[in-house]
Amino acid sequence: MPAENLLIELFVEELPPKALKKLGEAFAGTLFDQLKAQGLTAPDSHVTPYATPRRLAAHITHVAAKAADKAVQVKLMPVSVALDATGNPTPALVKKLQAVGAGPSVVPTLKRAMDGKAEALFLDTLITGATLDVALQKALHEAIAKLPIPKVMTYQLQEGTPLPGWDSVQFVRPAHGLVALHGDKVVPVTALGLTAGRATHGHRFEAVADPIAIVDADRYATTLHEKGAVIASFDERRAVIESQLKTAAAQAGQALTAIEDEALLDEVTALVERPNVLVCQFEQAFLDVPQECLILTMKANQKYFPLLDATGKLTNKFLIVSNISPKDPSAVIEGNERVVRPRLADAKFFFDQDRKKKLSDRVEGLGKVVYHNKLGTQGERTERVRAIAKAIGQQLGGDVLAQAADQAAMLAKADLLTDMVGEFPELQGVMGGYYARHDGLSEDIAFAIEDHYKPRFAGDALPRGPVGTVVALADKLETLAGMFGIGNLPTGDKDPFALRRHALGVIRMLVEKDLRLDMPAVVAQAAQAFGALLPDAARSNEQLLNFFYERVNGYLRERGASAQEADAVIAARPLWGEFPKALDAVRAFAQLPEAPALAAANKRIGNILKKAGDAEQVVDAHVSELLLQEPAEQALYAAMQRIVPQADAQFNAGDYTASLQTLAALRAPVDAFFDGVMVNAEQMDLRLNRQGLLKTLHQAMNRVADLSRLAA
Repeated sequence: MPAENLLIELFVEELPPKALKKLGEAFAGTLFDQLKAQGLTAPDSHVTPYATPRRLAAHITHVAAKAADKAVQVKLMPVSVALDATGNPTPALVKKLQAVGAGPSVVPTLKRAMDGKAEALFLDTLITGATLDVALQKALHEAIAKLPIPKVMTYQLQEGTPLPGWDSVQFVRPAHGLVALHGDKVVPVTALGLTAGRATHGHRFEAVADPIAIVDADRYATTLHEKGAVIASFDERRAVIESQLKTAAAQAGQALTAIEDEALLDEVTALVERPNVLVCQFEQAFLDVPQECLILTMKANQKYFPLLDATGKLTNKFLIVSNISPKDPSAVIEGNERVVRPRLADAKFFFDQDRKKKLSDRVEGLGKVVYHNKLGTQGERTERVRAIAKAIGQQLGGDVLAQAADQAAMLAKADLLTDMVGEFPELQGVMGGYYARHDGLSEDIAFAIEDHYKPRFAGDALPRGPVGTVVALADKLETLAGMFGIGNLPTGDKDPFALRRHALGVIRMLVEKDLRLDMPAVVAQAAQAFGALLPDAARSNEQLLNFFYERVNGYLRERGASAQEADAVIAARPLWGEFPKALDAVRAFAQLPEAPALAAANKRIGNILKKAGDAEQVVDAHVSELLLQEPAEQALYAAMQRIVPQADAQFNAGDYTASLQTLAALRAPVDAFFDGVMVNAEQMDLRLNRQGLLKTLHQAMNRVADLSRLAA
């Protein structure tokens, strides 16, 4: 029989909107994979997923009615076990043949072949290809079982099914219909107490007919669109909404644009079957409230798209995505405007009430808010952040920065006690900035309070000023030091306190703002702020530093470094602001023809010095010119006297690339040294002097990075 296209649809009650896209892709993908594994698809078959609020479906091209039969060779058992001394089958072989569907009559046709060191018997057999109804039943069961369902619900079977009201089913939402068409023929499969047919349902209010008969698999999407007023494809529906949003924004006013939010767009796409974008508005007076509050309440509570002007400022107009398209949309518009008004009024009320009390007057209340049962209250945490902020501020900017950072750190968490943040936790920090300005504080303090959570996610902006940077560093370091100190470390993919994100935020601030901080000292200062709360601070500090360096490795790899280059830079333990510059220097050095030989020599020197330290004593970087006897060691010393000071000067000036390139000139004398000099001479003074020469060279070569890590 020729291959036909296949259509499967599960018709259900409204699915969780935030999960719909993944559910649709998973349902279609598993169906396709299962049919492919059973040999029902062709090399050019492809699958198209469909997902609307009330259906999951998949269209798969070129699906055979029956899979081809397949010749296979089945290993039975070793000959020594299968046949007795006279060559007759043993009971074990007879039992094995029965298990694979054969009888003793096939024994003469069995093949012998070596299997490892023993000879075994093999049976050539033909596996009959699966029929579509059997294969699809299995595929449908797997597709339903493997759906990434956020939460399963249990319900009773509906009327018209076996034992209605008695048998229960578990699924993400109650299912009411199943369509399975191979070409124009129904495939007799069942799922969730339903038997497949060709009938489905369209839009709740705007379908032309109900139920709708799908004539064949290829007319599914077209039939739903024409008779059911439904756009079945998630991606197509999303594109329609995007286009309508742009058109409606342009019609609403000159240079107006809808706020961009991919997650909101996905969610709205999952809420409607036939989108219709309309323009609404609210009273101008609400714009006195910070726009972040208005935008958040419209997006989170109502799924609306606020409209911004050319400068990015919120206007009093917004877009809704309706699921109906009446001739006169005024009732829909008025209804949505009426619904949003109390939400905005609540935001205005919270904002007005919060400003009646200064941030500084709220700080004392933080002592009543539990932060962590082992680490105390938010008030105690605030004091720790202040101590860390003062220490970092003193290092980066002296008394002025330390005092400003202390004030910002004291107020940074105060907005947690405001009504607005209580209603919208996402606005913590943002509202603190607004209330700080209202209290008459400087922009530096307001920005610092607003920015101290930054960066919140990968790609997020960094704090805008030095005060905000210091407080953000202190806040993240306090979290990291505390959690590591009490043993709350990330494991696998579990990181409930977002410690990886906090560590990467610290790294980004130090590197991208070129801050010259001694991280081991800073981590120790952060731990000291906890006093006796951390039982083994030395151990946890070491763990935290290693955790940081693991994140640095990933950070450098994302910037294009190879594993060897990242390891080389990190091993030198530069100040963190120097990482990009050191990486650029290493990458430039690695391109030099001298690089492989010098990296190998550097590794060899490291091994020599390590063994010397183990056997005798730590090698001293000291050279006596009088003890240099061999021409090769004299030549190397002379070259070092000429080249190393120049490289050191370039390093001290911050030109790491030039420093490494200058050191590349040592390749020839280094090679000659190892060719002509016995380092571990029998005479102790010569040996120690040569080791001292190598130690001096090793230190000079590894100031930018540990070049031995570049050796193959």
